[in-house]
Amino acid sequence: MSSAIPIDRSEPDPGPLVLLVEDERSIAEPFASALRRAGFRAELAATGEDAIALTRDRQPDVVLLDLGLPDLDGRVVCRRIRAESEVPIIMLTASGALADRVLGLELGADDYVVKPFAVQEVIARITAVLRRGRLGGDYPRQLVVQDLRIDTGARRAWRGESELDLTRKEFDLLVRLAREAGSVVTRETLMSEVWDENWFGSTKTLDVHIGWLRRKLDDPAEQPVYIRTVRGVGFVLQPQQPGDSGPRQSPAR
Repeated sequence: MSSAIPIDRSEPDPGPLVLLVEDERSIAEPFASALRRAGFRAELAATGEDAIALTRDRQPDVVLLDLGLPDLDGRVVCRRIRAESEVPIIMLTASGALADRVLGLELGADDYVVKPFAVQEVIARITAVLRRGRLGGDYPRQLVVQDLRIDTGARRAWRGESELDLTRKEFDLLVRLAREAGSVVTRETLMSEVWDENWFGSTKTLDVHIGWLRRKLDDPAEQPVYIRTVRGVGFVLQPQQPGDSGPRQSPAR
């Protein structure tokens, strides 16, 4: 039997659909009401299995995922959802430890909120992940820098002939750097556009994701071929390999 919490659908709501995964009714129902007042639709699930099934069936725009569920660890739920969906996931947890935050992000979460939290903070984060869902703008769909090729529409990237297995944030970072290859993109710009201008946490998460991206590019920070750090400022995606005589960036249209 499903343990999804029933929703009153008497008044259809055209807003983005938020799946709130929380087993405590005393938290879930007032939170769902606040989401609806803010213009969202709300679907509630009380277990991890229901969250996975509802994500597949209802295709929500955002998943708010409590980690303390009665049947599955929330991190397992995150991993299983991410294996088949790119839906933004915001983790809700009582632990603020850096290691837990990093683990959640590594599993594919887009954001991390520590309890107790203000409803307006979570709504701000939902709005942010929806806004940045795909980095927009008047840019070519295909970006080519050195031997990197990026298809922003399909959200796929290749190094030479090998496709890169990038998380959502790693891909967005690579796209943001590639769009200004050869120029420094500041830490503040990356946090604002890839995360959120209202980001509440440490910029350490940016360094963590840049490190993961470098590993997938086989690009050691000590002798970078692709991503160079400009200390105290930000990062630059080099348009040519060190020592090359001419530019190699040629965005395809």
